Amino acid sequence: MSDDLVEPVDTALRGQGEGLADQAARAVLAYRDGDPAPLAALVQVMTPLLWHTVRAQGAGTEQAQDIVQNVWLALVREIETIRDPRATLQWTLVTAKRAAWRAVRRSREEAARTDSDEAATEWLTAPADELPDARAVRDERDRVLWDNVRSLPERCRRLLGLVAMVDRPDYAVVSQALGMPVGSIGPTRGRCLAKLRAALAADPSWSVS
Repeated sequence: MSDDLVEPVDTALRGQGEGLADQAARAVLAYRDGDPAPLAALVQVMTPLLWHTVRAQGAGTEQAQDIVQNVWLALVREIETIRDPRATLQWTLVTAKRAAWRAVRRSREEAARTDSDEAATEWLTAPADELPDARAVRDERDRVLWDNVRSLPERCRRLLGLVAMVDRPDYAVVSQALGMPVGSIGPTRGRCLAKLRAALAADPSWSVS
């Protein structure tokens, strides 16, 4: 981490800054001074954003939990070596994304080694609603759904992608991530969902599946 954070510390960050990057920088400085509270607050604010970043790379739920936890542990481990606290936000996001890539790649490699053996016997023990035909229908519906999500305007794609990744999305985090006023998130989400419902209703593949 220290190799990426190479600029001198700006002592002005000890004042009241603005934005998530400044909050992360102040949390690092406070932690070094013996006050862990700002870092704990940063974890609460940023974890949903890191979760979305990791899940967007294809990581599963348990993988995402482990990756996000490990990112925070790595930050604490390296916190004394950080030369530019202003780079902390970018580092956590990049670290989370790279860790997710590695985890997803390993999972796919492991799955490829076992799929051929499992496919030959899984129908013997699978519940009725998880038999290959039922699973194929479910997978097709998922494909149609995400095809229609990708057809939405970019603003809708980004918003729905972010709020779909957490059970209770923090609108302050969504606002930071998308540059959108907190008060407009709910109405915009409603309009985007209405567009998605209309697109699905007009899609014959969705109606049939």
